[in-house]
Amino acid sequence: MTLKLGYLLPTRERAMAGLHDTDRILELAELAEEIGLDSVWVGDSVIAKPRHDPIVLLAAIAARTERIALGTGVLVPMLRNPVLLAHQLATLDRISRGRFVFGVGMARDVPAIHAEFAAMGVPFERRVGRMLEGLRLCRALWAGGPVDWDGRWRLEGARLAPEPFTPGGPGIWGGGGVPAALRRCAAHFDGWFPSGRGAGGADWGADWRTLRALAEDAGRDPTEIAGAAYVTVAIDDDPRAAEAELERYLVRYYNLPAGRIRTEEYVFAGDRAAVAGWLAGFAEAGCTHLCVRAIGADGARRMEELAGLRERIG
Repeated sequence: MTLKLGYLLPTRERAMAGLHDTDRILELAELAEEIGLDSVWVGDSVIAKPRHDPIVLLAAIAARTERIALGTGVLVPMLRNPVLLAHQLATLDRISRGRFVFGVGMARDVPAIHAEFAAMGVPFERRVGRMLEGLRLCRALWAGGPVDWDGRWRLEGARLAPEPFTPGGPGIWGGGGVPAALRRCAAHFDGWFPSGRGAGGADWGADWRTLRALAEDAGRDPTEIAGAAYVTVAIDDDPRAAEAELERYLVRYYNLPAGRIRTEEYVFAGDRAAVAGWLAGFAEAGCTHLCVRAIGADGARRMEELAGLRERIG
């Protein structure tokens, strides 16, 4: 299968720079479609790492584009009431005519995220069960017909309208590379969408083989699970300049040592040839979708550089 190449829109980066307008973000999404990228992605955070609301922003992008896929990279579903979330995403799936991919994540275990959960009135320690039940409820509502539910949320004969454009609702892609995350994805999700646990494609491939075996053990067809990755790259003709740019970015974005982030996420810096070779490692390992966070102030240039690497990546 041909590798699909996507671009993470810089919503957080613009908020960090004090740029709160949406015009440039929407223009970048339109440009991504024009130059032939396959998808655009938007991250999620309310107060821990403030940025534009991903659902509202993706609805605007869906209305201004026709072909390109749209995804959350990733949304933290536990911070939302699942009934409201199912309604919002069914509407977004309608607006996009089935182009939406629902990427979900667990949220990093750091003080800022704990504070965000507390502000939203959600227990951080119970987030796994809350996420899985909430997503099951979303799918029940997306299936059509009345829904009865007796759990964290209670529904009697609830019916959702509009129904999603995609029968049964948009595909749900789960992140994470630890054993528990692989088991969750193998048993419950439509795609695997990790942001890291290792140096690159070879490590991704090892976890991908484990996940596929787990899917078979769970009675699922592993070929029905999409293999994706969320990666960060810095591109510069001078590899040392690219490394320095990546180092500065990681420290500023995460407020953590860059060395720690390098062990927890897929990150790479180098010239075009080196970056293309590193990305190709994911394709060779079986990855079919890449969401690339190409760092740098000029989003259009980074996006065009990424599109230009497509043939080298494979």
